[in-house]
Amino acid sequence: MAEKNLIVIALGGNALQQKGEKGSFEEQYNNVKQTSKKIADLIERGYKVVITHGNGPQVGSTMLRHDAGKKLYDLPPYPMDACGAETQGMIGYMICQALRNELKSRHIDKYVVSIVTRDIVDENDPAFKNPSKPVGPFYTKEEADKYKQQFPDFVYKEDAGRGWRRVVPSPDPKIVAERLAIKTLIDAGFIVVANGGGGIPVVEIDGITKGVDAVIDKDLGGQRLATLLGASKFIILTDVDAAALNYNTPQQQKLGRITVEKMKEYYDQGHFKAGSMGPKVLASIRFVESGGEESIIAQLSQLSEAIEGKVGTHIITPRG
Repeated sequence: MAEKNLIVIALGGNALQQKGEKGSFEEQYNNVKQTSKKIADLIERGYKVVITHGNGPQVGSTMLRHDAGKKLYDLPPYPMDACGAETQGMIGYMICQALRNELKSRHIDKYVVSIVTRDIVDENDPAFKNPSKPVGPFYTKEEADKYKQQFPDFVYKEDAGRGWRRVVPSPDPKIVAERLAIKTLIDAGFIVVANGGGGIPVVEIDGITKGVDAVIDKDLGGQRLATLLGASKFIILTDVDAAALNYNTPQQQKLGRITVEKMKEYYDQGHFKAGSMGPKVLASIRFVESGGEESIIAQLSQLSEAIEGKVGTHIITPRG
Protein backbone atom coordinates (compact mmCIF):
# COMPACT_ATOMS: atom_id res chain seq x y z
CA MET A 1 0.00 0.00 0.00
CA ALA A 2 1.28 3.47 -0.92
CA GLU A 3 2.48 5.71 1.91
CA LYS A 4 0.19 8.75 1.76
CA ASN A 5 2.64 11.60 2.37
CA LEU A 6 5.68 10.07 0.66
CA ILE A 7 6.49 11.59 -2.74
CA VAL A 8 9.38 11.06 -5.12
CA ILE A 9 10.40 14.08 -7.20
CA ALA A 10 12.39 13.58 -10.40
CA LEU A 11 14.17 16.81 -11.29
CA GLY A 12 14.69 17.56 -14.97
CA GLY A 13 17.75 19.15 -16.50
CA ASN A 14 16.43 22.69 -16.04
CA ALA A 15 16.71 22.24 -12.27
CA LEU A 16 20.48 22.20 -12.75
CA GLN A 17 21.30 23.91 -16.02
CA GLN A 18 19.27 26.48 -17.94
CA LYS A 19 19.26 26.88 -21.71
CA GLY A 20 22.22 28.96 -22.88
CA GLU A 21 24.34 28.29 -19.79
CA LYS A 22 27.76 26.65 -20.05
CA GLY A 23 27.22 24.47 -17.00
CA SER A 24 29.72 26.00 -14.57
CA PHE A 25 29.46 24.89 -10.96
CA GLU A 26 28.27 28.38 -9.96
CA GLU A 27 25.50 28.36 -12.56
CA GLN A 28 24.31 24.92 -11.54
CA TYR A 29 24.41 25.66 -7.82
CA ASN A 30 22.42 28.87 -8.28
CA ASN A 31 19.79 26.88 -10.20
CA VAL A 32 19.69 24.26 -7.44
CA LYS A 33 19.13 26.99 -4.85
CA GLN A 34 16.04 28.16 -6.72
CA THR A 35 14.83 24.57 -7.09
CA SER A 36 15.30 24.02 -3.35
CA LYS A 37 12.78 26.76 -2.58
CA LYS A 38 10.09 24.84 -4.49
CA ILE A 39 10.92 21.55 -2.73
CA ALA A 40 11.04 23.25 0.68
CA ASP A 41 7.49 24.48 0.13
CA LEU A 42 6.30 20.86 0.07
CA ILE A 43 8.41 19.81 3.05
CA GLU A 44 6.94 22.73 4.98
CA ARG A 45 3.50 21.30 4.21
CA GLY A 46 4.39 17.96 5.78
CA TYR A 47 5.38 15.83 2.80
CA LYS A 48 8.13 13.24 3.07
CA VAL A 49 10.34 13.89 0.05
CA VAL A 50 12.78 11.77 -1.91
CA ILE A 51 14.65 13.55 -4.71
CA THR A 52 16.13 12.06 -7.82
CA HIS A 53 17.64 13.95 -10.73
CA GLY A 54 19.04 13.77 -14.23
CA ASN A 55 22.76 13.92 -14.97
CA GLY A 56 23.00 13.62 -18.76
CA PRO A 57 24.84 16.92 -19.41
CA GLN A 58 27.06 16.39 -16.37
CA VAL A 59 28.06 12.85 -17.40
CA GLY A 60 28.76 14.04 -20.93
CA SER A 61 30.95 16.89 -19.68
CA THR A 62 32.75 14.62 -17.22
CA MET A 63 33.56 12.15 -19.95
CA LEU A 64 34.90 14.93 -22.18
CA ARG A 65 37.14 16.05 -19.30
CA HIS A 66 38.46 12.51 -18.95
CA ASP A 67 39.07 12.30 -22.69
CA ALA A 68 40.91 15.63 -22.64
CA GLY A 69 43.01 14.44 -19.70
CA LYS A 70 43.96 11.34 -21.66
CA LYS A 71 45.01 13.35 -24.72
CA LEU A 72 46.84 16.13 -22.85
CA TYR A 73 48.36 14.36 -19.85
CA ASP A 74 47.97 10.63 -20.56
CA LEU A 75 45.65 10.28 -17.56
CA PRO A 76 43.56 7.09 -17.78
CA PRO A 77 39.88 7.97 -18.40
CA TYR A 78 37.23 6.48 -16.12
CA PRO A 79 34.42 4.25 -17.46
CA MET A 80 30.90 5.59 -17.79
CA ASP A 81 29.62 3.97 -14.58
CA ALA A 82 32.36 5.74 -12.60
CA CYS A 83 31.47 9.02 -14.32
CA GLY A 84 27.88 8.42 -13.23
CA ALA A 85 29.04 7.99 -9.64
CA GLU A 86 31.10 11.19 -9.86
CA THR A 87 28.12 13.23 -11.03
CA GLN A 88 25.75 11.64 -8.50
CA GLY A 89 28.12 12.78 -5.76
CA MET A 90 28.52 16.32 -7.11
CA ILE A 91 24.83 16.93 -7.78
CA GLY A 92 23.85 15.28 -4.49
CA TYR A 93 26.23 17.60 -2.67
CA MET A 94 24.69 20.67 -4.32
CA ILE A 95 21.13 19.59 -3.47
CA CYS A 96 22.03 18.66 0.12
CA GLN A 97 23.72 21.98 0.75
CA ALA A 98 21.19 24.21 -0.98
CA LEU A 99 18.10 22.47 0.44
CA ARG A 100 19.49 22.25 3.98
CA ASN A 101 20.30 25.99 3.87
CA GLU A 102 16.80 26.77 2.61
CA LEU A 103 15.20 24.67 5.35
CA LYS A 104 17.34 26.32 8.02
CA SER A 105 16.26 29.75 6.77
CA ARG A 106 12.66 28.63 7.41
CA HIS A 107 13.54 27.19 10.86
CA ILE A 108 12.82 23.64 9.69
CA ASP A 109 15.25 21.30 11.42
CA LYS A 110 15.50 18.54 8.85
CA TYR A 111 18.62 17.05 7.31
CA VAL A 112 19.25 16.13 3.69
CA VAL A 113 21.45 13.17 2.75
CA SER A 114 22.62 11.88 -0.61
CA ILE A 115 23.27 8.23 -1.44
CA VAL A 116 25.38 7.04 -4.36
CA THR A 117 22.90 4.55 -5.82
CA ARG A 118 23.23 1.56 -8.15
CA ASP A 119 20.50 0.01 -10.27
CA ILE A 120 20.74 -3.61 -11.33
CA VAL A 121 20.02 -4.15 -15.05
CA ASP A 122 19.79 -7.26 -17.22
CA GLU A 123 23.07 -8.05 -18.96
CA ASN A 124 21.05 -9.24 -21.96
CA ASP A 125 18.96 -6.07 -22.23
CA PRO A 126 18.57 -5.29 -25.97
CA ALA A 127 19.50 -1.65 -25.27
CA PHE A 128 23.17 -2.64 -25.21
CA LYS A 129 22.95 -3.34 -28.95
CA ASN A 130 21.04 -0.12 -29.73
CA PRO A 131 22.46 3.05 -28.10
CA SER A 132 19.63 5.55 -27.71
CA LYS A 133 20.06 7.65 -24.54
CA PRO A 134 21.34 11.21 -25.12
CA VAL A 135 24.12 12.43 -22.83
CA GLY A 136 26.11 15.63 -22.79
CA PRO A 137 25.47 18.96 -24.53
CA PHE A 138 23.64 19.69 -27.78
CA TYR A 139 25.70 20.17 -30.94
CA THR A 140 25.11 21.30 -34.48
CA LYS A 141 25.52 18.63 -37.14
CA GLU A 142 28.92 20.07 -38.01
CA GLU A 143 30.08 19.98 -34.38
CA ALA A 144 28.85 16.38 -33.96
CA ASP A 145 30.75 15.33 -37.09
CA LYS A 146 33.90 16.97 -35.72
CA TYR A 147 33.65 15.12 -32.38
CA LYS A 148 32.90 11.88 -34.23
CA GLN A 149 36.25 12.26 -36.00
CA GLN A 150 38.01 12.81 -32.66
CA PHE A 151 36.17 9.96 -30.89
CA PRO A 152 35.26 7.34 -33.53
CA ASP A 153 33.57 5.01 -31.00
CA PHE A 154 31.00 7.65 -30.03
CA VAL A 155 27.50 7.54 -31.57
CA TYR A 156 25.63 10.79 -32.27
CA LYS A 157 21.93 11.20 -33.11
CA GLU A 158 19.56 14.09 -33.65
CA ASP A 159 17.53 14.77 -30.47
CA ALA A 160 13.89 15.84 -30.94
CA GLY A 161 14.72 18.77 -33.20
CA ARG A 162 16.94 20.38 -30.58
CA GLY A 163 20.34 19.43 -32.00
CA TRP A 164 22.74 16.48 -32.04
CA ARG A 165 23.88 14.63 -28.93
CA ARG A 166 25.97 11.61 -28.09
CA VAL A 167 23.84 8.53 -27.39
CA VAL A 168 24.70 5.51 -25.23
CA PRO A 169 22.89 2.28 -24.20
CA SER A 170 19.95 2.81 -21.84
CA PRO A 171 18.95 -0.51 -20.21
CA ASP A 172 15.77 -0.86 -18.19
CA PRO A 173 16.29 -0.62 -14.40
CA LYS A 174 15.20 -3.71 -12.45
CA ILE A 175 16.23 -3.29 -8.80
CA VAL A 176 17.52 -0.28 -6.85
CA ALA A 177 20.40 -1.84 -4.93
CA GLU A 178 20.36 0.66 -2.03
CA ARG A 179 16.56 0.70 -1.59
CA LEU A 180 16.56 -0.63 2.00
CA ALA A 181 19.10 1.97 3.13
CA ILE A 182 17.05 4.71 1.47
CA LYS A 183 13.85 3.50 3.18
CA THR A 184 15.61 3.37 6.56
CA LEU A 185 16.72 6.99 6.17
CA ILE A 186 13.23 8.11 5.16
CA ASP A 187 11.70 6.38 8.18
CA ALA A 188 14.29 8.13 10.38
CA GLY A 189 13.09 11.53 9.11
CA PHE A 190 15.78 12.37 6.55
CA ILE A 191 15.16 13.93 3.15
CA VAL A 192 16.98 11.66 0.72
CA VAL A 193 18.64 12.38 -2.62
CA ALA A 194 19.06 9.06 -4.43
CA ASN A 195 19.23 7.21 -7.74
CA GLY A 196 20.60 10.26 -9.56
CA GLY A 197 20.73 9.92 -13.32
CA GLY A 198 18.50 6.86 -13.04
CA GLY A 199 21.08 5.04 -10.93
CA ILE A 200 24.51 3.67 -11.79
CA PRO A 201 23.86 0.68 -14.08
CA VAL A 202 25.35 -2.57 -12.84
CA VAL A 203 24.84 -6.21 -13.77
CA GLU A 204 24.86 -9.06 -11.27
CA ILE A 205 26.44 -12.33 -12.37
CA ASP A 206 26.85 -15.23 -9.91
CA GLY A 207 26.28 -12.84 -7.01
CA ILE A 208 28.93 -10.36 -8.16
CA THR A 209 27.95 -6.89 -9.38
CA LYS A 210 29.86 -5.04 -12.08
CA GLY A 211 29.37 -1.60 -13.61
CA VAL A 212 28.49 -1.32 -17.31
CA ASP A 213 29.00 1.38 -19.95
CA ALA A 214 25.46 2.76 -20.09
CA VAL A 215 23.07 5.37 -18.69
CA ILE A 216 19.65 4.59 -17.21
CA ASP A 217 16.86 7.02 -18.01
CA LYS A 218 16.37 9.11 -14.86
CA ASP A 219 12.55 9.02 -15.07
CA LEU A 220 12.41 5.23 -15.44
CA GLY A 221 14.95 4.88 -12.63
CA GLY A 222 12.94 7.32 -10.54
CA GLN A 223 9.79 5.31 -11.13
CA ARG A 224 11.49 2.10 -10.03
CA LEU A 225 12.65 3.83 -6.85
CA ALA A 226 9.22 5.37 -6.17
CA THR A 227 7.50 2.01 -6.62
CA LEU A 228 9.95 0.10 -4.41
CA LEU A 229 9.59 2.73 -1.67
CA GLY A 230 5.78 2.64 -1.82
CA ALA A 231 5.43 6.36 -2.60
CA SER A 232 1.93 7.70 -3.17
CA LYS A 233 2.97 10.25 -5.80
CA PHE A 234 5.73 10.33 -8.41
CA ILE A 235 6.34 13.83 -9.76
CA ILE A 236 8.37 14.41 -12.92
CA LEU A 237 9.47 18.02 -13.28
CA THR A 238 10.54 19.29 -16.67
CA ASP A 239 10.65 22.46 -18.79
CA VAL A 240 7.11 22.14 -20.18
CA ASP A 241 3.91 22.49 -18.16
CA ALA A 242 2.23 19.25 -19.29
CA ALA A 243 2.39 16.29 -21.62
CA ALA A 244 0.64 16.97 -24.90
CA LEU A 245 -0.74 15.26 -27.98
CA ASN A 246 0.63 16.55 -31.30
CA TYR A 247 3.31 18.49 -29.45
CA ASN A 248 4.57 21.71 -31.00
CA THR A 249 2.02 21.64 -33.84
CA PRO A 250 -1.15 23.71 -34.44
CA GLN A 251 -3.10 20.66 -33.21
CA GLN A 252 -1.30 20.50 -29.87
CA GLN A 253 -3.56 19.38 -27.02
CA LYS A 254 -2.31 19.47 -23.44
CA LEU A 255 -3.34 16.59 -21.21
CA GLY A 256 -4.67 17.30 -17.72
CA ARG A 257 -6.24 14.63 -15.51
CA ILE A 258 -6.19 11.31 -17.37
CA THR A 259 -6.54 7.62 -16.53
CA VAL A 260 -3.56 5.37 -16.90
CA GLU A 261 -5.43 3.27 -19.47
CA LYS A 262 -6.06 6.28 -21.72
CA MET A 263 -2.47 7.50 -21.32
CA LYS A 264 -1.18 4.06 -22.26
CA GLU A 265 -3.35 4.16 -25.38
CA TYR A 266 -1.83 7.49 -26.41
CA TYR A 267 1.66 6.19 -25.64
CA ASP A 268 1.14 3.09 -27.80
CA GLN A 269 -0.06 5.33 -30.63
CA GLY A 270 3.35 7.06 -30.62
CA HIS A 271 2.32 10.51 -29.41
CA PHE A 272 5.39 11.00 -27.21
CA LYS A 273 8.92 11.17 -28.61
CA ALA A 274 11.49 8.69 -27.32
CA GLY A 275 14.14 11.35 -26.64
CA SER A 276 11.95 13.69 -24.61
CA MET A 277 8.42 13.07 -23.29
CA GLY A 278 8.28 9.34 -24.09
CA PRO A 279 10.23 8.05 -21.05
CA LYS A 280 8.33 10.43 -18.74
CA VAL A 281 4.98 9.08 -19.88
CA LEU A 282 6.18 5.47 -19.74
CA ALA A 283 7.55 5.98 -16.21
CA SER A 284 4.23 7.52 -15.14
CA ILE A 285 2.26 4.61 -16.58
CA ARG A 286 4.49 2.06 -14.85
CA PHE A 287 4.21 3.86 -11.51
CA VAL A 288 0.41 3.92 -11.46
CA GLU A 289 0.11 0.37 -12.81
CA SER A 290 2.46 -0.78 -10.02
CA GLY A 291 0.23 0.59 -7.25
CA GLY A 292 1.05 4.30 -7.07
CA GLU A 293 -1.85 6.67 -6.58
CA GLU A 294 -0.83 9.36 -9.06
CA SER A 295 2.01 10.42 -11.32
CA ILE A 296 2.39 14.07 -12.28
CA ILE A 297 4.27 15.63 -15.19
CA ALA A 298 4.66 19.37 -14.69
CA GLN A 299 6.91 22.39 -14.92
CA LEU A 300 9.47 22.92 -12.17
CA SER A 301 8.28 26.46 -11.46
CA GLN A 302 4.74 25.16 -10.79
CA LEU A 303 5.53 22.36 -8.34
CA SER A 304 3.15 23.51 -5.59
CA GLU A 305 0.32 24.17 -8.03
CA ALA A 306 0.91 20.79 -9.66
CA ILE A 307 0.65 18.81 -6.44
CA GLU A 308 -2.62 20.63 -5.71
CA GLY A 309 -3.98 19.44 -9.07
CA LYS A 310 -4.20 22.92 -10.60
CA VAL A 311 -1.66 22.43 -13.42
CA GLY A 312 0.27 19.65 -15.13
CA THR A 313 -0.65 16.21 -16.41
CA HIS A 314 -2.03 13.85 -13.74
CA ILE A 315 -2.04 10.13 -14.53
CA ILE A 316 -4.40 8.25 -12.22
CA THR A 317 -6.19 4.93 -11.82
CA PRO A 318 -9.87 4.81 -12.92
CA ARG A 319 -10.95 4.94 -9.28
CA GLY A 320 -8.75 8.02 -8.72
